[in-house]
Amino acid sequence: MEKAIQEIYPDRSAPGGSTLATQLEKYRHANEGRTISAKSKFQQMISASFRAYLDGPNTVERRKTIILDYINSIPLAALPGYGEVNGLGDGLWAWYGVDFDRIKVILSDSYVPSSEEERTERALAYKQVLSLFISHRRPSHFLLMDVSILNALTEEYLGLLEDHNVIPHEIREDAGTVDLHLQSEANPPPPVSFTQRKAANSIRTQLLSNLKLSKLYDLDQVDLSVQSTVDRRTQDAVAEALVSLKDKSKAQEMGLTGDKTLDKGDPAKVIYSVTLYEHKAGMNLLRVETDNYDKPFNINEGTKLDLGSTAKLRVTTNYLVIVSDLHQKYSALSKEALAEELKSVSDPISTWAVTYLKDNPNKSLAAMLDAAMDRKYSADTGEGFFTGGGLHHFVNFKKEDNGKIVTIQEAIRSSINLPFIRLMRDLVRFYMAQIPGSPTRAKDKLNDEARQVYLAKFADKEGSYFLEQFYQKYKKLPEEELFATLVRTVRPTPVRLAAIYRFVYPEKGLKKFSSFIEETVQYVHVTPSVLESMYEKYGPGKFNLQDQGYIAKIHPLELWLVRFLVAHPGASFKEAVDASRNERQEVYGWLFKTRDRRAQDGRIRTLIETEAFLEMHRMWKRVGYPFESLVPSYATAIGSSGDRPASLAELVGIILNDGVRFPSARIEELQFAKNTPYETTFQRLPTSGERVFPVEVAARLRRAITDVVENGTARRVSGVFKDLEGKALPVGGKTGTGDHRYETFGKGGALLSSRVVNRTATFAFFIGDRFYGVVSAHVQGQEAANYDFTSALAAGLLKALASSLTPLIHESLRASHPHKMVAREENDCRMYDKKRPLAEYFVRTVIDRSSSIVQCE
Repeated sequence: MEKAIQEIYPDRSAPGGSTLATQLEKYRHANEGRTISAKSKFQQMISASFRAYLDGPNTVERRKTIILDYINSIPLAALPGYGEVNGLGDGLWAWYGVDFDRIKVILSDSYVPSSEEERTERALAYKQVLSLFISHRRPSHFLLMDVSILNALTEEYLGLLEDHNVIPHEIREDAGTVDLHLQSEANPPPPVSFTQRKAANSIRTQLLSNLKLSKLYDLDQVDLSVQSTVDRRTQDAVAEALVSLKDKSKAQEMGLTGDKTLDKGDPAKVIYSVTLYEHKAGMNLLRVETDNYDKPFNINEGTKLDLGSTAKLRVTTNYLVIVSDLHQKYSALSKEALAEELKSVSDPISTWAVTYLKDNPNKSLAAMLDAAMDRKYSADTGEGFFTGGGLHHFVNFKKEDNGKIVTIQEAIRSSINLPFIRLMRDLVRFYMAQIPGSPTRAKDKLNDEARQVYLAKFADKEGSYFLEQFYQKYKKLPEEELFATLVRTVRPTPVRLAAIYRFVYPEKGLKKFSSFIEETVQYVHVTPSVLESMYEKYGPGKFNLQDQGYIAKIHPLELWLVRFLVAHPGASFKEAVDASRNERQEVYGWLFKTRDRRAQDGRIRTLIETEAFLEMHRMWKRVGYPFESLVPSYATAIGSSGDRPASLAELVGIILNDGVRFPSARIEELQFAKNTPYETTFQRLPTSGERVFPVEVAARLRRAITDVVENGTARRVSGVFKDLEGKALPVGGKTGTGDHRYETFGKGGALLSSRVVNRTATFAFFIGDRFYGVVSAHVQGQEAANYDFTSALAAGLLKALASSLTPLIHESLRASHPHKMVAREENDCRMYDKKRPLAEYFVRTVIDRSSSIVQCE
């Protein structure tokens, strides 16, 4: 009736009509806890009615539950340092800083105060509880404004309660002697161990995207239960082990001290991270994701690390995929056709592939991949490599490898740098040869028009690079400082200053120009006639931008940028780039006109190399590379482009899963609004993967990285993991060491300074036919200079964690083969389960050719 009257008289105030039962439904499910329509109110009433009779016609217990639920959900404003406060217990802790458990004790019927202090404590507790029941009607008004208002109203209610014999006079009297004191901010929360919550926090972050929420606060308001794929027991065991490694004695106990591990440096400053996946039913399920970095940042997923030689696994993968593509392209051709094709290919890999197929009768892909891994490269360090626009020299990790000539298989086994630098050069040449107009293509000649296109691209790219450097120099300067900073860049001579001033301030008159020259060049007298002559000579339009920069002895784009910023204060870098399109071409006009085609070819080659890396990046992205670009340098082969532990794990997962990239999952089920009329459950559905390279490539890569464990840099984990019968599970992986530092060189290549930035050891691995992941150790900042650990530390870490991971691995083996045993004779198939008759099982004999052992299922 009141609402109907309000429709006629909109200014009339109409009270709410909710019972506690419907109010609870509104809190739980109405948008912002508000009733917006008659339909919404009707839904609340129906929902509350059904809930009231869930236990039958006698609703006494249900009514108690309604009251209790209401008390535990009443809104009590928000407090700095805490956020939104809901419920009596949280309200007492947040607004009064008192322990709810203590309040429940002293307000129980059985509690008898034994002293004056306890009587006062009980009275204050009652007053605090009562004040929160009062304040929930208008929580922001009562709790965030003047506490004296709440205190007075609470006193009034205490009198009413005594008058109606709800409370004894004793409590009323004692409560009158104490005042309410609200906290201005919440008590500091108990310390949170972020190391125990890394997987949970990554799941919460994913939910933000899945539910299209903008912040975690909004997620916390959702009535949602999540069943994750993470194995809590293993997660906790690994997290506890990583934290314990901060203790040097524990690190020593776990075998992580000694040569190339933790013989130097403080173990407490090493950050360890672990990621483990299990492939199951067409999905890669996250089982463990943790680190010992006790901050919210997730090392596995949120960082970009120089992971060193693990990049060699990406290079090898890229190489074998190219070989498989060439096999598909050429394997069906006749010997004569291949001989003809050999005349047109120009890069080393294509030349080798065509030659191999022409000369070998066995044209199977597996045989060709084996031969590709047997190709030999030099480990010599004496050669310089022109890449990334400059000449670079590289070194091997071990000096004894210098000068060796090794196969790619040997190079990946022992992690030798120079063969991979040379292999990367061949990959780049392969991609360059695919680009139309490339100077590396034997059948293409770069015509003048194509040259002009490449030179224009180079000018634009190079000009943008320099413009960005200059923009960083000037962007934060106030307008009056821009010109002064530019002038300080050069040795001041009258001619240089005249060229600078007339370019930056073309509209200013002779008088201001003369004053500037006279004040700036005080060591020489310039006559008025000379000043007038220079003013005219260097005026607008007399010289192009390139010549103006030459006269001023300043990079032309720096000169142009200062004029642009003076005319457009606060302009963004993008605006500067857009406005300088023509100027960037003009600055490199000499390049277009030069008669020295070698100068043009050098710049064209640099640009085409960059384009080759763009093509290579597309392939790396297909196998999980996390970043949006590669550093266009051969140094990418040894880690200069960086990587991410979780992304390396994804690559190993593709290799383990026969070249198929399956989706990863960390959530099994989402259950919204459990035990309400709105209950909704979402479960993960089976999916199919995407094939990214042939099964033969995956098999050859598995053999390569299994060799790394059995005979190479990861021998520490060989034979560590066992199956249910005690037989060693196959383990493969690739190690990597990243020693990231900034070095400054002087004339003649002399090293002037070396500043360590971080040090990293990584091991990306697989265990058996289901599990894969990555472990890493990382020290950040200049502290890294105190450590000399290598990838041996990462491999040792996985070995140390074997006892924590084995229960999960064995549990998976039991689930996948519940009645499996190893038999020594082909027909000796006996089941573990002796209680059930053999006839109930389908018995199948499987002969494992690699071990000459018969398996019975």
